[in-house]
Amino acid sequence: MKALVKYDSGPGNMEIRDVPEPSPGPGQIKIKIEIAGICGSDLHIYHSDIAIPVRPPVVVGHEFSGVIAGLGEGVEGFEIGERVVSETAFSYCGVCEYCMAGYYNLCGERRTLGYWYNGVFTNYTVVPAGRVHKLPDNIDFLSAAMIEPLACVSHAVFDLTRIEAGDKVLISGPGAIGLMAMMVAKAQGAITLVSGTKIDANRLKLAKELGADYAVDAESEDLEAAMKNITGGWGFDTVLECSGAAAATNSGLKLIKKRAYFCQIGMGNKPIMFDLESIYYKEIRFTGSLGSRRASWLRAIALLSQGKVSLKPLASHTFPITEWEKAFEYFENKAGQKIMLKPV
Repeated sequence: MKALVKYDSGPGNMEIRDVPEPSPGPGQIKIKIEIAGICGSDLHIYHSDIAIPVRPPVVVGHEFSGVIAGLGEGVEGFEIGERVVSETAFSYCGVCEYCMAGYYNLCGERRTLGYWYNGVFTNYTVVPAGRVHKLPDNIDFLSAAMIEPLACVSHAVFDLTRIEAGDKVLISGPGAIGLMAMMVAKAQGAITLVSGTKIDANRLKLAKELGADYAVDAESEDLEAAMKNITGGWGFDTVLECSGAAAATNSGLKLIKKRAYFCQIGMGNKPIMFDLESIYYKEIRFTGSLGSRRASWLRAIALLSQGKVSLKPLASHTFPITEWEKAFEYFENKAGQKIMLKPV
């Protein structure tokens, strides 16, 4: 079967290769890939500038939906033909302080699908049965393939911040993660402002269509004036920084309310320099967000099934995996929204 393989460490070193079709081992489930999404971290794997462990040669990709095609020995509660998605933490120790508390995303032994174990930019993948979630009937495959980033957003919003009805929330970065964050904040009853730059014109328009109360091009509009208009000058109750850009982080710290919540979700490709004084002078609850955990997946599936978020409009382009270079270029140049890959 054809697969997109990171065949060696270092920048680049990625190509389509023929790889053997996998078989499920004991306790594992084989899944036929229907469609997969490109994540920013996939580009970081390509450029070899990511801190999460990668073990080449490895099939890349971790956001997907599919159908059960095989069951390993000892697997119960699943049937061939069921529609599913899978968590991305293929393995973790299970006994450290973080695992025992339910935060396996912080386990030092966590090894990830598409990084360490063969991922989903191909026809079939194999994952432990304990990571697999059945899809409700009202969730289509395309939307389901974006549950993984929605789970990451759910972790950031529900585990690391506090958003209540009427709160004013700034979401910086109108990419797929930012628009998901906006929709989750709206589901909590927040008043939302999504900010971007000139290149994000179409994305900011989509933000409004998906329910954002305000969408601001921070390069041509006065974001501080917008904050004063929305909050009466007090500042935002929560900032969800989804762009990974230093300018957005520093702008968020400037516009946030005292004793508010700031969550850095976006991953940049270089260290972000920011004003530490604004954190302690304002007593900001500042945190980063890494991946997701099981509770995040359950919330994400519920939000999607209940119609609290709409993911289908985020999928702007779909390419066969054989055109992965074009798809990666689209993603990197922000040409569209969520870029999807189909097996061949």
